[in-house]
Parts: sequence; C-alpha cells; structure tokens
Amino acid sequence: QVRLVESGGGLVQTGGSLRLSCAASGSISKIIDMGWYRQTPGKQRELVAVIMSGMEKYAEAVKGRFTISQDNANNAVYLQMNSLKPEDSANYICLLHGRITNIDYAQDYWGKGTLVTVSS
Repeated sequence: QVRLVESGGGLVQTGGSLRLSCAASGSISKIIDMGWYRQTPGKQRELVAVIMSGMEKYAEAVKGRFTISQDNANNAVYLQMNSLKPEDSANYICLLHGRITNIDYAQDYWGKGTLVTVSS
C-alpha cells in the first residue's frame, strides 16, 4: 500500500511563511501527480496545488503566494506558503495519484494532514 506523511504545519502570524512536506512510501510503481488539498471543519476539501510532470496548478486563492515542488527521486512533494492569511488556516492534506505494484489502474492515496493556523 501507500503511506503519505505530511509535516511542516504549525502556528504562524499573518504574513508569515511555512513549508509543508509530504513523503510517500510503499509499493509505488508510478506517480501520475501529487498535490495538496486543505480542509476546515464543516467544509469540503479543496484543491490548493497539484504538480504533474513538472506542470503546476494552483487554486486562485493561493496563486502568487504558494509554490508546489516535487522530488521525484524521493517520492516527495512540498508546498512553500508565503504571505499567509488567516483564511489559509486549515488541515493541509497530501494527495498521491498513481499506481502501486500489481494493480493496473491508478488510485488516489491521501495522507492525514498537517495543521496550519494563521493568527491575525
């Protein structure tokens, strides 16, 4: 199976920065894309950023402030978050979309998340 472990969350003041990391392990045969979602209590999970073959996609709310990057050799993805705002506070969850050994189709694998709190 696939295990995703996020780290780097914490408490930061408005305007501050954080760098999130997500490390994937397990019987991964192919990574199609990796990304970050975020969720707050009572709300649906929303896309923050995704990276696929070097191409990046961002939610409008984070464009120009967040940067996603990937380390293919280590099956890791990062999210550099700058100019943080209170509305960025959420549980940030890592996604891996890909295939594992002995399974021909791609699936989504999710981490448990790392909590980001931005104080005003």
